[in-house]
Amino acid sequence: MAITLDQIKSLREETGAGVLDCRKALEQAKGDFTLAVDYLREKGLATAAKRADRETYEGVVELYSHGNGRVGVMVEVNCETDFVARSETFRTLAHEFALQIAAAAPKYISDKDIPQSELDAEAEIARKRAKEEGKSDEIIERIVEGRLEKLKNEICLLRQPYIRDDSITVEQLLMQNVAAIGENVNVRRFVRWELGEEVG
Repeated sequence: MAITLDQIKSLREETGAGVLDCRKALEQAKGDFTLAVDYLREKGLATAAKRADRETYEGVVELYSHGNGRVGVMVEVNCETDFVARSETFRTLAHEFALQIAAAAPKYISDKDIPQSELDAEAEIARKRAKEEGKSDEIIERIVEGRLEKLKNEICLLRQPYIRDDSITVEQLLMQNVAAIGENVNVRRFVRWELGEEVG
């Protein structure tokens, strides 16, 4: 089956992948657009990590207001080029991050951002609780470790289950898009406000 330029163009617009990658994906999928998109995503997951060290100075600041103005989110998402920053795929991804932040209220982007003092305090609480329940020292350390992992999954954006598909994490969503877009993408910073919350 011959692959047309229109098919390649459509796939490129949808995924942001390079022309040659789009042609190869369409050939592999025998012209099936959906399979070609899936192929690019699967192929890219393996290569997304290679792009992680690339500098990201372009991007967008996405603003989102939820619940008639009860929750507001501002998130900066970066990429490598202004071409990608203007693409619909990239802007949709930035919007998805804003929705995730509004809905799941993370405190940090990744577990590297959590202050050690917060982890130590949480570990101490878990340790005391386990001791009060009469657990052995060996089990206490496993309980503490489990509690810290659970906490990281709750408060770190990239570790949270994606609100539209909880079979993947936000980090996996990000990697799928890095693969499809063909550039490094990262969440640089965010802030979330909720009406009536205490200002710390």
